[in-house]
Amino acid sequence: MAGPFHSFVLFAEMRTGSNFLEANLNALPGVVSYGEVFNPHFIGKKDQVELFGITLADREANPKPLLRKLRQETEGLSGFRYFHDHDPRVLDLVMADPACAKIILTRNPLDSYVSWKIARATGQWKLTDARRLKSAKASFDAAEFHAHLATLQEFQLQLLTALQTSGQTAFYLDYEDLASVEVLNGLAAFLGVEGRLKALDDTLKKQNPEPVEAKLENPQALADALPGFDVFALNRTPNFEPRRPPAIPTAVAAASAPLLYFPVRSGPPGVQDWLAGFGGLVEGFEQKTLRQWKRTNPGHRSFTVVRHPLLRAHVAFREKIVSGQLADHRRILIRAYKAVLPDPGQPFPDIAAERAAFLVFLHYARLATSGQTGQRVDPNWASQSAIVQGFAGFQPLDLVIREDRLAEGLAFLAAEVGMTAPPVPAKDPADDALAAIHDAALETAAAEAYARDYMGFGFGPWRA
Repeated sequence: MAGPFHSFVLFAEMRTGSNFLEANLNALPGVVSYGEVFNPHFIGKKDQVELFGITLADREANPKPLLRKLRQETEGLSGFRYFHDHDPRVLDLVMADPACAKIILTRNPLDSYVSWKIARATGQWKLTDARRLKSAKASFDAAEFHAHLATLQEFQLQLLTALQTSGQTAFYLDYEDLASVEVLNGLAAFLGVEGRLKALDDTLKKQNPEPVEAKLENPQALADALPGFDVFALNRTPNFEPRRPPAIPTAVAAASAPLLYFPVRSGPPGVQDWLAGFGGLVEGFEQKTLRQWKRTNPGHRSFTVVRHPLLRAHVAFREKIVSGQLADHRRILIRAYKAVLPDPGQPFPDIAAERAAFLVFLHYARLATSGQTGQRVDPNWASQSAIVQGFAGFQPLDLVIREDRLAEGLAFLAAEVGMTAPPVPAKDPADDALAAIHDAALETAAAEAYARDYMGFGFGPWRA
């Protein structure tokens, strides 16, 4: 019976043991791996520039025919090795195909880095006879290792995201697993082939079995540098906030200037009025009509305006919660979070009451942007980072203006398209409303709720 896959791809990097793994895959009946088929410099192996009648130039023009030939011309299960710097078009093709099995081979990044340095120094990338071993010591370079580590982490995250979003899984192997015939036979079972290995291929020999320190000419440099490396990405800020759509229907264009504005909800008022100063507004876009507008307005500029997270949250609180406009969220704040709010549209009895209720709202916003509530994250208090990333899902913006530099930003935009800028918007009275209740506790709560915005856009305290 045919297995679940028609082909496979082995994701690996240099010096991770991929040659050894490929040799063992090729030892399985009905399995053929053709090497680095989509390496930019050759096809399959060094100096080979043709495979199945397809040349390097043919492959560069279009990789699909070679990918198709691999499967059609092979009796059994065919595959190849793929590294992070191979043809990116192929990555998209194989990740979109659930019938292409994914094998992911990793190795301790420090070991792979040192092994790569030694191989580069000796020119020996494979070893089949231990008597011909070439020895050398590597020089540890902190900046070079940092770049190596960042590249590996980025590629692994890219693979993981592609697998998760497409509902696929992969067979993961570590370098140390390659010593186990049982694990490699488990891989054969995953691939759906009947053959099994009785023993490991002994053609290739391990080149540098010594401890890392013994392979370095400057081991102290490694010891000095390691405290500065985030090897396990411990400092990465987890992001559980739902991704935002591009919000194209909210986009607004000037009628007589190639300017396109993507507003952030609860953001600064008056920007649309400024835009209307260029002959009025064009609204009601969808993806098709927005693309048409871009085509008919060469030299266009798209922009948005972000405001301080504390001020924006207070505007959302007043205009959407206190007003009663978002009644469901208002009820949840009262019932589940014990917020004490006046009747819809009515003022608070005093400053202390508003400050206390606003603190509850900021706590709720922190939970919402962390994916810890059962309610949708309303765009009025979603993080501006998520919103701007949503805009970029359609097309990256030309300019993100901070509200405190609004006049300069709008003047720059007008100059960019060769127009005279209309008067800038008047000061927003929301500043005075927040100033009346402002204190250190609100600053702290906002910084906790919108840590991504503070870091991403460089915000400091609202009132230093």
